Amino acid sequence: MPALSKRDQLVEHALNLFYQHGFHATGIDLIIATAQVSKKTLYNHFKSKEELIIATLEKRDRDFQAFLITEIEQRATVPIEKLTAVFDVLDLWFNQASFSGCMFINASAEYPLFNDPCHQVCSLHKKAIANYILSLAQAAKFQYAERLAKQLMLIIEGAIVEAHVNDNKQAAKEAKELALLVIGQYGLAV
Repeated sequence: MPALSKRDQLVEHALNLFYQHGFHATGIDLIIATAQVSKKTLYNHFKSKEELIIATLEKRDRDFQAFLITEIEQRATVPIEKLTAVFDVLDLWFNQASFSGCMFINASAEYPLFNDPCHQVCSLHKKAIANYILSLAQAAKFQYAERLAKQLMLIIEGAIVEAHVNDNKQAAKEAKELALLVIGQYGLAV
């Protein structure tokens, strides 16, 4: 595996630090010390801490979407099974030793203004996941697929918060039970 560029090295280390400790609590000095680069190197690649935060959120978005889709595809081939496999993948994620909640929920709490660029990246991530869930509901040919997808997203988001805030390692399994009830209320399109 080729060595990471200095920029990628900064993003990778900053992502891990932000995820574990938060955005405001993680200072530039800790990032450059952990990444083993100079302050000049950091500012050659990023004009500000905010720009670095956005880069880490964009990387996390790409990585998380790839993880989610790959894991779902390994577990199911039929669209309706993919919808329920989402919760199996959440269970895998929630039970990882490094789990510290959703980086996007955490970031949007630290950057609560909707028009803040950091918050906007979080919103785009959530919309991308919602669109993926919608695509699964549409592929399964559910009537009212959009409504079903929105309700499943509420269950998913609730499970993420429950797993993180209350350290409930069973949250995904409990959410899957609820999701199955909701899915059962929708008929397939004729």
